[in-house]
Amino acid sequence: MSRLDDDLAAAAEDELARALTLGWRELAKVTPWGDTFEGFTPEGRDVCFERAYLWEAAAGGDIRVEVAVYEPQAYERGVRRVGSVSRNGSNG
Repeated sequence: MSRLDDDLAAAAEDELARALTLGWRELAKVTPWGDTFEGFTPEGRDVCFERAYLWEAAAGGDIRVEVAVYEPQAYERGVRRVGSVSRNGSNG
């Protein structure tokens, strides 16, 4: 991996960890939902963060959490991470 890839991956993993701190009850109220915002990677690069919360299989079930981090001019070179918030309270 390149230094850029490592930096984007670190930012995506941190953002996913933050996204997974939200509980199912809170997320269920706003799922499906997504947002894009600007921020910085651990190495200080300007990037875009995308977060999306989607029903994994059916409304009312587990929630799929998708995170993407990319340089504004290079969406295709971004890094994506996926996790889930289980209806039964476990995250992963």
